[in-house]
Amino acid sequence: MVKEEKAKKRKKVSYAKWGYIFLIPFFATYFIFSFIPLVNTFYNSVFENYRSGLTQIGPNFVGMKNYVSIFQSDLLKYFGNTIILWVIGFIPQIVISLILAVWFADFRMRLKGSTFFKTVIYLPNVIMAASFAMLIFALFSDEGPMNHLLMNMGIIHSPIRYLSTVWGTRGLIGLMNFMMWFGNTTILLMAAILGVDGSLFEAAAIDGAKPFQIFTKITMPTIRPIFIYVLITSLIGGLQMFDVPQVLTNGKGTPNRTSMTLIMFLNNHLYSKNYGMAGALSVILFIITAILSLVVFFILTGTGEKKGGFR
Repeated sequence: MVKEEKAKKRKKVSYAKWGYIFLIPFFATYFIFSFIPLVNTFYNSVFENYRSGLTQIGPNFVGMKNYVSIFQSDLLKYFGNTIILWVIGFIPQIVISLILAVWFADFRMRLKGSTFFKTVIYLPNVIMAASFAMLIFALFSDEGPMNHLLMNMGIIHSPIRYLSTVWGTRGLIGLMNFMMWFGNTTILLMAAILGVDGSLFEAAAIDGAKPFQIFTKITMPTIRPIFIYVLITSLIGGLQMFDVPQVLTNGKGTPNRTSMTLIMFLNNHLYSKNYGMAGALSVILFIITAILSLVVFFILTGTGEKKGGFR
C-alpha cells in the first residue's frame, strides 16, 4: 500500500508553476518598457537637466522646483484646452456610437449590409492621424473644396478661415477625433450588446416595453462594465491628445495657443531637451489621469441600481 501511494504521488504533475512561467514575458516586458521608464520619469522630475546651446546644464538636484515652475506656467490653460477638445470629440462620438451599436445589434431590425457598414465606419481608425490631419487641412483651407462648395451654394460670400478662429480650429480637431475613433467605439459597444442574452430583450418586448425603455432598463445596465471601460480609455486618450492638433496647427496650438494640449506642452520641453521640466509635467499628467479615471470609475460604479418594471 505504501509503495502504491508513493507511486501515485510521483505520477501527480503540478501545473500551477506553468501559469507563473507563462506570465514571465508579460511582467518582463512591463518592467523593462513601463516600470523602469516610470521610475526614471519620477527621478528626472526632481533634477535640473537641460541644454543651453552646446552647454549641458545638470543634472542638479532641485527638489520640487520643476513642479513649481510648471504650475506657474500656463498649465491650467493647456489642461482646459485638452478637456474642451476631448469633450467636443467624445460627446458626439459616444452618442452616435451607441445609436449605431444598438441598430446593428438589434435582431428585430435585421439591417441589410451591416457587415459592409461596420467595415466602412471602422476604416478611419486605421488611417494615420498625420495623413488624416493633412486631408482635413486641405479640405478646410481658405481656398479648399469646402469653402468653394459653400460659396457656390450661396451660403457664404467670402472664404471662411477655419484655422484662424478659436472654435473653428477646435471644431476641426474635435471632428477629426470623432471620425477617427467612433468606429472603434461602435465595435466595442456592439460586441457588448451582442453579449447580452437575447431572451431578455424578447421578454421585455412581450411585456410591452418600448425601445427606449429596453435601452435604459436592460441595454445600458447590462453593458455598463464595457461602457465604463470605453469612457475611461477615451478619457486617457483625450488627455494624451497630441498628433491631430500637432499636425493641424504645426505644433503651435494656434490661434493664441487655444488648441495647445498638455502633451504638446510636454513635447516642447522634450524638444528643447529640458528633461527635468518634462519629467515634472509627465508626473503631473500621470496624477491627473489617475484621479480623473478613479472619479469616473467610482461615479459610474457607485450608484445603486433601481428596481422596478418598465412603467
